[in-house]
Amino acid sequence: MEFEGNVFRYGRDVDTDVIIPARYLNTSDPAELAKHCLEDLDTTFVKRVQPGDIIVADENFGCGSSREHAPVAIKAAGVSVVIAKSFARIFYRNSINIGLPIMECPEACDAISDGDVVHVDADTGLITDKTTGTTFQAAPFPPFIQEIINEGGLVPRTKRILAERQKQGQA
Repeated sequence: MEFEGNVFRYGRDVDTDVIIPARYLNTSDPAELAKHCLEDLDTTFVKRVQPGDIIVADENFGCGSSREHAPVAIKAAGVSVVIAKSFARIFYRNSINIGLPIMECPEACDAISDGDVVHVDADTGLITDKTTGTTFQAAPFPPFIQEIINEGGLVPRTKRILAERQKQGQA
């Protein structure tokens, strides 16, 4: 998996209430959630984000409630990967479950600036700031997480596995 895009740089403790404000939780439609992604933190985000763009943040990204809506909104807005110094545990798992790649790399987060163009090879963990030419090494995703992300999330992966088993008479 490789990603490349412009960086949207945010600080620490970006919580799920900022990622998708509670007033929009009356829907689970990804396209509708995307329209309001990060609007309380960055009013121009949804107007500027392009498919493939990347969020880079400091510590504790995705803290707050356990709502799955937050990573859904980010993914539906077109963000290809989130790189942070650290993630809230439930946000981390929710992101993987819905197929949003997220990577921890404190060194990259300290060096990458808003607007930089970044290339990420999630298979090797290599993060390249193409604006500065600097590279960083993050831990690559284990194969089972790569599989979940490649298939669009845990539910699509599980459906495929169950269908294969049913086809083979193992269900």
